[in-house]
Amino acid sequence: MEHILATAEKKVLVKLVKLVQKLRLEGRNVGWKEFLNVYDKQAGSSLSDPSRRSKDVLVAFLSTLEKKQDIKLLARVLKPNPYLAEDFKQESPDETAEQRLVRMTITDDEYLLDYLFPSNAEDWLVTGTGKKKSEAKKSTKIEMVAIDCEMVQCEDGSDAVVRVAAVDRDLKVILDEFVKPDQPVVDYRTDITGLTAEDVENATTVSVVDIQENLQMFLSEDTILVGQSLNHDMKVLKIDHPRVIDTSLVFKYKYPGSRKPRKLQRPSLNYLCKSILGYEVQKDGVPHNCVDDAAAAMKLVLAIVEKEVETSVPVTKEMLETAKSRLYLHRIPHNVPTEELIEVVSRESTPKIKFGKPSKKQGSGYYSAIVVFNSPAEANQAFENIDGDLGKDSAGLTQKQVFLKQSSSSGPRLYFHVRKMVEDDSAKEISATKRSYQEEKKASCKKQKREYDSEETREVDVNHCGEEKTEEKIEKLREDDLIQEIEELKQKLKAKDQMIDYLKKQLRKKKKTVSVK
Repeated sequence: MEHILATAEKKVLVKLVKLVQKLRLEGRNVGWKEFLNVYDKQAGSSLSDPSRRSKDVLVAFLSTLEKKQDIKLLARVLKPNPYLAEDFKQESPDETAEQRLVRMTITDDEYLLDYLFPSNAEDWLVTGTGKKKSEAKKSTKIEMVAIDCEMVQCEDGSDAVVRVAAVDRDLKVILDEFVKPDQPVVDYRTDITGLTAEDVENATTVSVVDIQENLQMFLSEDTILVGQSLNHDMKVLKIDHPRVIDTSLVFKYKYPGSRKPRKLQRPSLNYLCKSILGYEVQKDGVPHNCVDDAAAAMKLVLAIVEKEVETSVPVTKEMLETAKSRLYLHRIPHNVPTEELIEVVSRESTPKIKFGKPSKKQGSGYYSAIVVFNSPAEANQAFENIDGDLGKDSAGLTQKQVFLKQSSSSGPRLYFHVRKMVEDDSAKEISATKRSYQEEKKASCKKQKREYDSEETREVDVNHCGEEKTEEKIEKLREDDLIQEIEELKQKLKAKDQMIDYLKKQLRKKKKTVSVK
């Protein structure tokens, strides 16, 4: 694997490191940033953007991944795929509108993570590879099939398909079947699916294998599979198809500011239908219908292909206000109680906390949470009051690294990250105005000093003496602030040094274990 990584292009390695970061994978018990702190003492994790690191550093980190499932993941990503080849990703003069939408889907930053299926498993069906459409059946239209599934929650926590629908380019229903889950169901999500246990028991049901066989008849190499958040449907159906158009990746929010929200969800199918098609496909209090949802996804694609509608949709004021009223907490250690989070994030109010599920992909006991405040002003004030290291996340958005209280002197200090859901442009404008004012004031002072120095007499009147004493006091206060800031930085550096020492010990233990074996 190390040889394969060494011969890979740097841009591929950059994507791999970013993928590893998103999945919270760790090589030899350390993640990307912890690795940088040990590997490069001078820059450390302060230069954590993979694209700004050398190829040797990227290869060195990826080579530390030793778990069998992690190595398989790297192999799947590095495996040549004609539909992910660079020439396919580039716009060409003879590119059709449909091909452009496929390219927009597979070049999206989220595609690699969403569509990384375990398609080498026995129960998975890989379609459309080498199966060309016969000359007799070819037409001027590129074939497209839209699918949508209704899902239930099983006893083991996984999702299972309970109904699946598919429509062709002409919106003709080519498949509408009930599916019998192969696991006990604990939640039929009736408010969403509109289905109960009795509905499924009384209906004629088929298996996932039957659905795979039925869909395989429609999916040649040239066929494009269409859907909203299509990866979820393909996952429950255990189908891997190379050419896809995901409307949740194709359509993007058009933000009024210069910075994008970090955690604002993708446009929903219902919102896209209202914005692009002029109708609601999912009304409040009414269960979904997978036939209608599949047809809606196809209509959205046809609106781009045939009517050349824009792929950007506006963000409503309500969306932005909601996002600005929240803070996103991530990489929270599993043993940190809610009370401690509230104490760190907000001391003056009691916001609501929405907890994210612990990610199975992380595998190291971390979870996330969203803190909901009453207003954007309250959220901004809470962020300003948080005591933490100010920095940027992987998308360049402002966040703070917050160290938690140590329960004992041994072991590294625990921490988590807090970031805004939306970068506030007005705050940047205020900051720029302050800088401009300070620069003007400094220039004015320099001018006055030059004028004063050029005078032949150096007499100082009483008022000027008073001003000098005031300036001395201000300078003294500034010195005190700087001294305090230096002491705080020393404490934070000490904590980071403790973390580095701890990681080094872990590495030494690992090496000893390997040598003994």
